[in-house]
Amino acid sequence: MEGAIPIATNTRIAVVTGGNKGIGFEVCRQLASKGITVILTARNEKRGSAAVQELKDAGLHNVIFHQLDITDAPGIARLADFLKARFGRIDFLVNNGALGAVEYVEDPANIAATSEEELRGMSKEEREVWMYSKVRETLPAAKEGIRTNYYGTKDVTEGLLPLLKAAPDGRILFVSSDFGLIGQLKDEQLKKELDDIDNLTEKKLDEMLTTYLKDFEAGALEARGWPTHFSAYRMGLVAMNAYSRIIARRHHELCINCANPGYIKTDMSVYTGTLTPAEGANNLLKVLLLPQGGPTGKYFDEGTEAPFV
Repeated sequence: MEGAIPIATNTRIAVVTGGNKGIGFEVCRQLASKGITVILTARNEKRGSAAVQELKDAGLHNVIFHQLDITDAPGIARLADFLKARFGRIDFLVNNGALGAVEYVEDPANIAATSEEELRGMSKEEREVWMYSKVRETLPAAKEGIRTNYYGTKDVTEGLLPLLKAAPDGRILFVSSDFGLIGQLKDEQLKKELDDIDNLTEKKLDEMLTTYLKDFEAGALEARGWPTHFSAYRMGLVAMNAYSRIIARRHHELCINCANPGYIKTDMSVYTGTLTPAEGANNLLKVLLLPQGGPTGKYFDEGTEAPFV
């Protein structure tokens, strides 16, 4: 954790999970460039500290590193205690930390070095098919993905809610994707339940994910109508999107939204994306920094409000 830096009482405070690389790093850079104090979190202390140093070398001294594994409950509590003691509140939480929930055939960085020529001229759909060929769907990766991408994100959100509610205009942004849209599911009853936000519960989401993982283990994903490519990543996002709507309904005093930054060139996408991390982060900030009193409980696609289905 970084040493103390002076904070003006009117300075806004942002926490970004998974902030050491990719979209998360660019979100930290762009928020800090706007004078917002940023707590950049990452699982790996060495990489997180290096990311903060890179931003400081670029003249952004209003960034602080705090180690956080979003699946570690004591670590979430330590972060909350630090934030409460240091600031008494936070104004923004950007839930960006996530896993691909697959096993990569080889290091995405190595693939990226040779893929640019191969990908040239491909459509988005063709790039996604190429990406699917570079990963394996395995049960351990699926379980870890659900535990991190849904339950870890949920636990961080719940742990920091009191600090967000202490702010005059607290905001939560869940970094999502079109991979999390309800329409990809084939179970019509489940789709109706997920879109019935007045009656949707966290218990229902738990039941859905338990059933999904059982079907994954039984090799029955396609037969039961679940997604089959980046399957657990998609299902974690479906659950996360639904959870965002539940808590937006529960906490009217906060602004809570999901946002798809676009198809981004990162290690998670094996660098197949068509937008840079900086472009993706800009799309996220369009939503995070909407005027006070703006929409809540919504989904945005590249900065524009869109349906969850």
